[in-house]
Order: sequence, then structure tokens, then C-alpha cells
Amino acid sequence: MATKPAPDPADPVRFDDILSRLRSLVERLESGNLPLEDSLRYFEEGMELCRQGATVLDKAEKRVEVLLAGSGGPATTAPLDEPRDEEEPR
Repeated sequence: MATKPAPDPADPVRFDDILSRLRSLVERLESGNLPLEDSLRYFEEGMELCRQGATVLDKAEKRVEVLLAGSGGPATTAPLDEPRDEEEPR
């Protein structure tokens, strides 16, 4: 079996591509019909994809913070699942 070449760091990695590959790996792992060696290989690949996805999200967050800071006001961050004070219904 041929191995995939290492990704070129100059090539941008799309978060959607990472997520799609992760979903595919999860489906295979959940099927339960894999030899242990394949399951471990898929799990390792999934963990690497998780790290790559976290890196992509971190970079996107930093870009948003830079854009917000450039808008003239102070850059603030808040968890996405918690509304900010000014957005709460009154």
C-alpha cells in the first residue's frame, strides 16, 4: 500500500476538507469491521487531522481578532455559545 506524501506546509488546508476526512474515518471506525491495525492507523490519522483542524481554527480566530482590532474599536472575544451583553434580549 502506497503512503500519502506529507502535506506541503505552503498549501493551505481547508477546514471543510479536514472535517470531511474526519467524518469518513469515524464512519469506518464505527463500522467495527476493521482489523486492529487499520483501526489504529485510522485513529492516528484522525488525531492528526484534529490537530490540523485546531490549528486552522486558531489561525482563523487570530485573523478575526486582527480585523476587529482594525475596525477602530477594541478587539474583544467571547465564547460563541454565550451571547454578549449588548446582544441579550431586554
